Amino acid sequence: MTLPRTATTFPSPVMEARRWIAGKDFDPDRPLINVSQAAPVEIPPLPLRQAIAETAVNLPAAHLYGPVLGLPELRAEVAAQFSRSYGGALQPENVCITSGCNQAFCAALSTLTAEGDEVLLPTPWYFNHKMWLDMTGVTAVPLSTGQGLLPDPDLAQAMITQRTRAIVLVTPNNPGGVEYPPALIAAFRDVARAAGIALIIDETYRDFHSQPGAPHDLLADPDWDDTVIQLYSFSKAYRLTGHRVGAMIASPARLAEVEKFLDTVAICPNQLAQHAALWGMRNLSQWLAGERAEILDRRAAIEEHFPKLDPEGWKLLGVGAYFAYVQHPFRRSSLQLAQDLVEDAAILALPGTMFMPPDDPAGARQLRIAFANIDRTGITELFDRLAALAPRGVSS
Repeated sequence: MTLPRTATTFPSPVMEARRWIAGKDFDPDRPLINVSQAAPVEIPPLPLRQAIAETAVNLPAAHLYGPVLGLPELRAEVAAQFSRSYGGALQPENVCITSGCNQAFCAALSTLTAEGDEVLLPTPWYFNHKMWLDMTGVTAVPLSTGQGLLPDPDLAQAMITQRTRAIVLVTPNNPGGVEYPPALIAAFRDVARAAGIALIIDETYRDFHSQPGAPHDLLADPDWDDTVIQLYSFSKAYRLTGHRVGAMIASPARLAEVEKFLDTVAICPNQLAQHAALWGMRNLSQWLAGERAEILDRRAAIEEHFPKLDPEGWKLLGVGAYFAYVQHPFRRSSLQLAQDLVEDAAILALPGTMFMPPDDPAGARQLRIAFANIDRTGITELFDRLAALAPRGVSS
Protein backbone atom coordinates (compact mmCIF):
# COMPACT_ATOMS: atom_id res chain seq x y z
CA MET A 1 0.00 0.00 0.00
CA THR A 2 1.31 3.43 -0.94
CA LEU A 3 1.52 5.72 2.05
CA PRO A 4 0.14 9.26 1.91
CA ARG A 5 2.84 11.88 1.52
CA THR A 6 2.29 13.33 4.98
CA ALA A 7 3.14 9.92 6.43
CA THR A 8 6.51 9.93 4.66
CA THR A 9 7.31 13.55 5.60
CA PHE A 10 9.33 14.13 8.76
CA PRO A 11 7.54 15.68 11.78
CA SER A 12 7.56 19.41 12.32
CA PRO A 13 10.86 20.12 14.14
CA VAL A 14 9.41 22.84 16.38
CA MET A 15 6.55 20.56 17.45
CA GLU A 16 9.00 17.69 17.98
CA ALA A 17 11.18 19.86 20.22
CA ARG A 18 8.18 20.97 22.26
CA ARG A 19 7.55 17.33 23.13
CA TRP A 20 11.00 17.21 24.77
CA ILE A 21 9.81 19.66 27.42
CA ALA A 22 6.22 18.44 27.75
CA GLY A 23 5.38 17.83 31.41
CA LYS A 24 8.78 18.95 32.67
CA ASP A 25 9.22 21.37 35.56
CA PHE A 26 12.23 23.65 35.60
CA ASP A 27 13.86 25.17 38.66
CA PRO A 28 12.62 28.76 39.11
CA ASP A 29 16.23 29.72 39.80
CA ARG A 30 17.23 28.13 36.50
CA PRO A 31 14.30 28.57 34.13
CA LEU A 32 14.17 27.12 30.65
CA ILE A 33 15.94 29.16 27.99
CA ASN A 34 13.90 28.50 24.86
CA VAL A 35 15.88 29.27 21.72
CA SER A 36 14.03 26.78 19.53
CA GLN A 37 11.52 28.94 17.66
CA ALA A 38 12.13 32.02 15.54
CA ALA A 39 8.95 33.91 16.31
CA PRO A 40 8.37 36.81 18.68
CA VAL A 41 6.34 35.81 21.73
CA GLU A 42 5.54 39.37 22.76
CA ILE A 43 2.18 40.71 21.64
CA PRO A 44 1.79 43.57 19.15
CA PRO A 45 2.24 47.10 20.52
CA LEU A 46 -0.83 48.62 22.14
CA PRO A 47 -1.64 51.09 19.32
CA LEU A 48 -1.72 48.22 16.83
CA ARG A 49 -3.92 46.13 19.11
CA GLN A 50 -6.27 49.09 19.46
CA ALA A 51 -6.38 49.46 15.68
CA ILE A 52 -7.28 45.76 15.36
CA ALA A 53 -10.03 46.15 17.95
CA GLU A 54 -11.46 49.24 16.26
CA THR A 55 -11.45 47.45 12.93
CA ALA A 56 -13.22 44.46 14.43
CA VAL A 57 -15.93 46.66 15.96
CA ASN A 58 -16.41 49.28 13.26
CA LEU A 59 -15.68 47.66 9.90
CA PRO A 60 -18.27 45.00 8.97
CA ALA A 61 -16.34 44.00 5.84
CA ALA A 62 -13.48 42.79 8.04
CA HIS A 63 -15.65 39.83 9.04
CA LEU A 64 -16.57 38.77 5.50
CA TYR A 65 -14.81 37.11 2.61
CA GLY A 66 -12.45 39.47 0.86
CA PRO A 67 -10.53 39.36 -2.42
CA VAL A 68 -8.55 36.14 -2.84
CA LEU A 69 -5.32 38.01 -3.58
CA GLY A 70 -5.76 40.33 -0.65
CA LEU A 71 -6.95 43.73 0.48
CA PRO A 72 -6.39 46.22 -2.38
CA GLU A 73 -5.13 48.93 -0.02
CA LEU A 74 -2.54 46.58 1.49
CA ARG A 75 -1.39 45.36 -1.93
CA ALA A 76 -0.93 48.97 -2.99
CA GLU A 77 0.96 49.87 0.20
CA VAL A 78 3.33 46.93 -0.21
CA ALA A 79 3.92 47.88 -3.85
CA ALA A 80 4.65 51.50 -2.94
CA GLN A 81 6.92 50.81 0.04
CA PHE A 82 8.84 48.02 -1.66
CA SER A 83 9.30 50.18 -4.76
CA ARG A 84 10.91 52.84 -2.59
CA SER A 85 13.00 50.33 -0.66
CA TYR A 86 14.32 48.38 -3.64
CA GLY A 87 14.39 51.03 -6.35
CA GLY A 88 11.79 49.27 -8.47
CA ALA A 89 8.44 50.18 -9.96
CA LEU A 90 6.03 47.65 -8.48
CA GLN A 91 2.30 47.86 -9.12
CA PRO A 92 -0.45 46.50 -6.86
CA GLU A 93 -1.05 43.73 -9.39
CA ASN A 94 2.50 42.49 -8.60
CA VAL A 95 1.50 41.82 -5.00
CA CYS A 96 -0.70 39.25 -3.33
CA ILE A 97 -1.38 38.78 0.36
CA THR A 98 -1.22 35.31 1.90
CA SER A 99 -1.98 33.62 5.21
CA GLY A 100 1.63 33.81 6.33
CA CYS A 101 4.87 33.51 4.41
CA ASN A 102 4.82 29.71 4.52
CA GLN A 103 1.59 29.78 2.53
CA ALA A 104 3.22 32.15 0.05
CA PHE A 105 5.99 29.60 -0.46
CA CYS A 106 3.54 26.74 -0.91
CA ALA A 107 1.46 28.77 -3.36
CA ALA A 108 4.50 29.77 -5.42
CA LEU A 109 5.78 26.20 -5.65
CA SER A 110 2.33 24.95 -6.59
CA THR A 111 2.47 27.16 -9.69
CA LEU A 112 5.97 26.01 -10.61
CA THR A 113 6.26 22.29 -9.97
CA ALA A 114 4.72 18.93 -10.71
CA GLU A 115 5.48 15.60 -9.09
CA GLY A 116 9.02 14.49 -9.89
CA ASP A 117 10.34 17.99 -10.49
CA GLU A 118 13.36 19.38 -8.64
CA VAL A 119 14.05 22.50 -6.59
CA LEU A 120 17.48 23.59 -5.35
CA LEU A 121 17.60 24.36 -1.61
CA PRO A 122 20.82 25.62 0.00
CA THR A 123 21.76 23.69 3.13
CA PRO A 124 21.20 24.07 5.97
CA TRP A 125 17.65 24.58 4.75
CA TYR A 126 14.46 25.91 6.30
CA PHE A 127 12.69 22.70 7.28
CA ASN A 128 9.16 23.82 6.27
CA HIS A 129 10.41 24.37 2.72
CA LYS A 130 11.70 20.81 2.63
CA MET A 131 8.49 19.48 4.20
CA TRP A 132 6.31 21.08 1.51
CA LEU A 133 8.43 19.68 -1.29
CA ASP A 134 8.25 16.22 0.28
CA MET A 135 4.49 16.45 0.65
CA THR A 136 4.05 17.38 -3.00
CA GLY A 137 6.41 14.81 -4.48
CA VAL A 138 9.01 17.38 -5.54
CA THR A 139 12.68 16.53 -5.03
CA ALA A 140 14.62 18.95 -2.85
CA VAL A 141 18.15 19.03 -4.25
CA PRO A 142 20.61 20.03 -1.50
CA LEU A 143 22.90 22.88 -2.50
CA SER A 144 25.77 22.77 -0.03
CA THR A 145 27.12 26.05 1.30
CA GLY A 146 30.73 26.91 1.88
CA GLN A 147 32.59 29.40 4.03
CA GLY A 148 30.16 31.69 5.79
CA LEU A 149 27.22 29.45 4.83
CA LEU A 150 27.04 31.17 1.43
CA PRO A 151 25.78 29.13 -1.55
CA ASP A 152 27.76 29.06 -4.80
CA PRO A 153 25.89 30.11 -7.96
CA ASP A 154 28.35 28.23 -10.17
CA LEU A 155 27.66 25.03 -8.23
CA ALA A 156 23.95 25.68 -8.54
CA GLN A 157 24.27 26.12 -12.28
CA ALA A 158 26.06 22.79 -12.56
CA MET A 159 23.27 21.05 -10.63
CA ILE A 160 20.40 22.26 -12.79
CA THR A 161 18.69 19.52 -14.81
CA GLN A 162 15.71 19.32 -17.12
CA ARG A 163 13.58 18.71 -14.04
CA THR A 164 14.75 21.80 -12.11
CA ARG A 165 12.03 24.40 -11.68
CA ALA A 166 13.39 26.82 -9.08
CA ILE A 167 16.21 27.90 -6.79
CA VAL A 168 15.21 29.04 -3.30
CA LEU A 169 17.19 31.56 -1.26
CA VAL A 170 16.37 32.73 2.28
CA THR A 171 18.10 35.95 3.33
CA PRO A 172 18.71 36.85 6.09
CA ASN A 173 18.95 33.13 6.34
CA ASN A 174 16.94 30.71 8.42
CA PRO A 175 18.60 28.79 10.05
CA GLY A 176 22.06 30.23 9.41
CA GLY A 177 21.41 33.91 10.05
CA VAL A 178 23.77 35.00 7.27
CA GLU A 179 22.88 37.85 4.93
CA TYR A 180 23.54 37.11 1.27
CA PRO A 181 25.48 39.92 -0.46
CA PRO A 182 23.60 41.74 -3.26
CA ALA A 183 26.10 40.55 -5.86
CA LEU A 184 25.56 36.92 -4.84
CA ILE A 185 21.78 37.30 -5.05
CA ALA A 186 22.11 38.90 -8.49
CA ALA A 187 24.34 36.05 -9.63
CA PHE A 188 21.67 33.54 -8.63
CA ARG A 189 19.10 35.59 -10.56
CA ASP A 190 21.32 35.38 -13.63
CA VAL A 191 21.72 31.61 -13.24
CA ALA A 192 17.99 31.12 -12.86
CA ARG A 193 17.16 33.39 -15.79
CA ALA A 194 19.62 31.65 -18.09
CA ALA A 195 18.10 28.28 -17.19
CA GLY A 196 14.52 29.52 -17.59
CA ILE A 197 13.62 28.71 -13.97
CA ALA A 198 12.40 30.78 -11.05
CA LEU A 199 14.42 32.37 -8.27
CA ILE A 200 12.37 32.41 -5.08
CA ILE A 201 13.81 34.75 -2.48
CA ASP A 202 12.27 34.48 0.99
CA GLU A 203 12.85 37.69 2.93
CA THR A 204 10.87 36.92 6.06
CA TYR A 205 13.58 38.62 8.16
CA ARG A 206 14.36 41.59 5.88
CA ASP A 207 13.31 44.10 8.55
CA PHE A 208 16.23 42.95 10.72
CA HIS A 209 18.97 43.15 8.10
CA SER A 210 22.13 44.67 9.55
CA GLN A 211 22.98 46.83 6.54
CA PRO A 212 21.18 50.06 5.62
CA GLY A 213 19.56 50.35 2.24
CA ALA A 214 18.20 47.70 -0.08
CA PRO A 215 19.49 44.17 0.53
CA HIS A 216 19.49 43.55 -3.25
CA ASP A 217 18.58 45.28 -6.50
CA LEU A 218 16.52 42.54 -8.12
CA LEU A 219 13.34 44.62 -8.33
CA ALA A 220 15.17 47.48 -10.03
CA ASP A 221 15.59 45.27 -13.09
CA PRO A 222 12.71 46.15 -15.46
CA ASP A 223 12.39 42.47 -16.39
CA TRP A 224 12.57 41.15 -12.81
CA ASP A 225 9.26 39.34 -12.95
CA ASP A 226 10.35 36.91 -15.65
CA THR A 227 12.43 35.16 -12.99
CA VAL A 228 12.01 36.53 -9.46
CA ILE A 229 9.37 35.62 -6.89
CA GLN A 230 9.85 37.49 -3.60
CA LEU A 231 8.23 36.41 -0.32
CA TYR A 232 7.67 38.46 2.83
CA SER A 233 6.18 38.09 6.32
CA PHE A 234 4.45 40.72 8.42
CA SER A 235 4.59 38.38 11.42
CA LYS A 236 8.10 39.20 12.54
CA ALA A 237 7.92 42.94 11.86
CA TYR A 238 4.68 43.66 13.72
CA ARG A 239 4.39 40.61 16.03
CA LEU A 240 1.41 39.30 14.08
CA THR A 241 2.42 35.64 14.18
CA GLY A 242 -0.99 34.44 15.35
CA HIS A 243 -2.79 36.46 12.70
CA ARG A 244 -0.99 34.79 9.78
CA VAL A 245 -0.29 37.40 7.14
CA GLY A 246 2.42 37.39 4.49
CA ALA A 247 2.98 38.54 0.93
CA MET A 248 4.26 37.45 -2.46
CA ILE A 249 5.66 39.71 -5.16
CA ALA A 250 5.58 38.25 -8.67
CA SER A 251 4.28 38.80 -12.18
CA PRO A 252 0.53 39.29 -12.64
CA ALA A 253 0.48 36.09 -14.71
CA ARG A 254 2.07 34.16 -11.84
CA LEU A 255 -0.39 35.62 -9.36
CA ALA A 256 -3.30 34.54 -11.57
CA GLU A 257 -2.10 30.97 -11.02
CA VAL A 258 -1.47 31.62 -7.32
CA GLU A 259 -5.07 32.78 -7.00
CA LYS A 260 -6.27 29.26 -7.83
CA PHE A 261 -4.22 27.83 -4.98
CA LEU A 262 -5.24 30.45 -2.44
CA ASP A 263 -8.93 30.27 -3.33
CA THR A 264 -8.84 26.52 -2.78
CA VAL A 265 -6.85 26.54 0.47
CA ALA A 266 -8.07 29.61 2.37
CA ILE A 267 -10.44 31.55 0.04
CA CYS A 268 -8.98 34.83 1.29
CA PRO A 269 -6.38 36.01 3.79
CA ASN A 270 -7.54 36.91 7.30
CA GLN A 271 -9.22 40.29 7.00
CA LEU A 272 -8.34 41.62 10.46
CA ALA A 273 -4.73 40.54 9.92
CA GLN A 274 -4.54 42.45 6.66
CA HIS A 275 -5.89 45.63 8.22
CA ALA A 276 -3.39 45.18 11.05
CA ALA A 277 -0.52 44.84 8.59
CA LEU A 278 -1.70 47.89 6.67
CA TRP A 279 -1.94 49.97 9.85
CA GLY A 280 1.51 48.77 10.89
CA MET A 281 3.07 49.71 7.56
CA ARG A 282 1.54 53.19 7.73
CA ASN A 283 2.15 53.96 11.40
CA LEU A 284 4.90 51.86 12.95
CA SER A 285 8.05 52.65 11.00
CA GLN A 286 9.72 54.33 13.98
CA TRP A 287 8.64 51.55 16.34
CA LEU A 288 9.95 48.94 13.88
CA ALA A 289 13.29 50.75 13.72
CA GLY A 290 13.52 50.27 17.48
CA GLU A 291 12.73 46.57 17.13
CA ARG A 292 15.46 46.25 14.52
CA ALA A 293 17.96 48.03 16.77
CA GLU A 294 17.15 45.62 19.61
CA ILE A 295 17.63 42.55 17.42
CA LEU A 296 20.92 43.93 16.10
CA ASP A 297 22.05 44.51 19.69
CA ARG A 298 21.25 40.88 20.52
CA ARG A 299 23.25 39.80 17.48
CA ALA A 300 26.15 41.86 18.81
CA ALA A 301 25.75 40.20 22.20
CA ILE A 302 26.03 36.76 20.56
CA GLU A 303 29.28 37.79 18.88
CA GLU A 304 30.63 39.35 22.09
CA HIS A 305 29.91 36.28 24.23
CA PHE A 306 30.94 33.57 21.77
CA PRO A 307 34.63 33.74 22.74
CA LYS A 308 33.58 32.08 26.01
CA LEU A 309 33.00 28.92 23.97
CA ASP A 310 36.07 29.09 21.73
CA PRO A 311 38.36 27.22 24.17
CA GLU A 312 35.91 24.33 24.29
CA GLY A 313 35.85 23.91 20.51
CA TRP A 314 32.57 25.61 19.59
CA LYS A 315 32.43 27.54 16.29
CA LEU A 316 30.09 30.33 15.21
CA LEU A 317 29.12 29.46 11.63
CA GLY A 318 26.63 32.25 11.05
CA VAL A 319 24.71 34.95 12.91
CA GLY A 320 22.09 37.48 11.90
CA ALA A 321 18.40 38.38 12.04
CA TYR A 322 16.96 36.00 14.66
CA PHE A 323 19.62 33.27 14.47
CA ALA A 324 23.01 32.02 15.46
CA TYR A 325 24.10 28.77 13.81
CA VAL A 326 26.88 26.97 15.64
CA GLN A 327 29.09 23.91 15.49
CA HIS A 328 29.40 22.01 18.76
CA PRO A 329 32.49 20.07 19.96
CA PHE A 330 30.83 16.90 21.26
CA ARG A 331 31.09 13.45 19.73
CA ARG A 332 27.40 12.71 20.10
CA SER A 333 24.91 13.76 17.45
CA SER A 334 23.36 17.19 17.71
CA LEU A 335 19.96 15.48 17.99
CA GLN A 336 21.03 13.71 21.16
CA LEU A 337 22.86 16.79 22.39
CA ALA A 338 19.78 18.99 21.93
CA GLN A 339 17.69 16.59 24.01
CA ASP A 340 20.42 16.39 26.66
CA LEU A 341 20.57 20.18 26.87
CA VAL A 342 17.00 20.20 28.16
CA GLU A 343 17.95 17.99 31.10
CA ASP A 344 21.45 19.23 31.81
CA ALA A 345 21.29 22.94 31.01
CA ALA A 346 17.57 23.85 30.76
CA ILE A 347 18.13 24.96 27.16
CA LEU A 348 15.80 24.11 24.27
CA ALA A 349 17.52 24.48 20.89
CA LEU A 350 17.10 22.73 17.56
CA PRO A 351 19.75 20.34 16.24
CA GLY A 352 21.35 20.75 12.84
CA THR A 353 19.94 17.38 11.81
CA MET A 354 16.58 19.12 11.44
CA PHE A 355 18.02 21.43 8.78
CA MET A 356 20.12 18.98 6.77
CA PRO A 357 19.65 15.90 4.58
CA PRO A 358 19.94 12.70 6.63
CA ASP A 359 23.07 11.66 4.75
CA ASP A 360 24.93 14.94 5.43
CA PRO A 361 27.12 14.42 8.52
CA ALA A 362 27.50 18.18 9.09
CA GLY A 363 24.04 18.36 10.65
CA ALA A 364 25.13 16.12 13.51
CA ARG A 365 27.67 18.77 14.58
CA GLN A 366 25.41 21.82 14.41
CA LEU A 367 22.76 23.65 16.46
CA ARG A 368 20.45 26.56 15.70
CA ILE A 369 20.00 29.21 18.39
CA ALA A 370 17.01 31.50 17.81
CA PHE A 371 17.55 34.58 19.96
CA ALA A 372 14.46 36.65 19.12
CA ASN A 373 13.05 36.11 22.60
CA ILE A 374 16.12 36.42 24.83
CA ASP A 375 17.67 39.78 25.65
CA ARG A 376 21.29 40.52 26.56
CA THR A 377 20.80 39.13 30.06
CA GLY A 378 19.34 35.94 28.67
CA ILE A 379 22.13 35.65 26.11
CA THR A 380 24.73 36.00 28.86
CA GLU A 381 23.06 33.21 30.84
CA LEU A 382 22.80 31.04 27.72
CA PHE A 383 26.52 31.25 27.07
CA ASP A 384 27.37 30.69 30.71
CA ARG A 385 25.36 27.46 30.65
CA LEU A 386 26.90 26.31 27.36
CA ALA A 387 30.41 27.09 28.59
CA ALA A 388 29.76 24.99 31.71
CA LEU A 389 29.00 21.92 29.63
CA ALA A 390 32.66 21.04 29.00
CA PRO A 391 33.73 20.02 32.52
CA ARG A 392 30.37 18.62 33.52
CA GLY A 393 26.83 17.99 32.31
CA VAL A 394 26.67 16.96 28.67
CA SER A 395 29.99 15.26 28.15
CA SER A 396 31.59 14.14 24.95
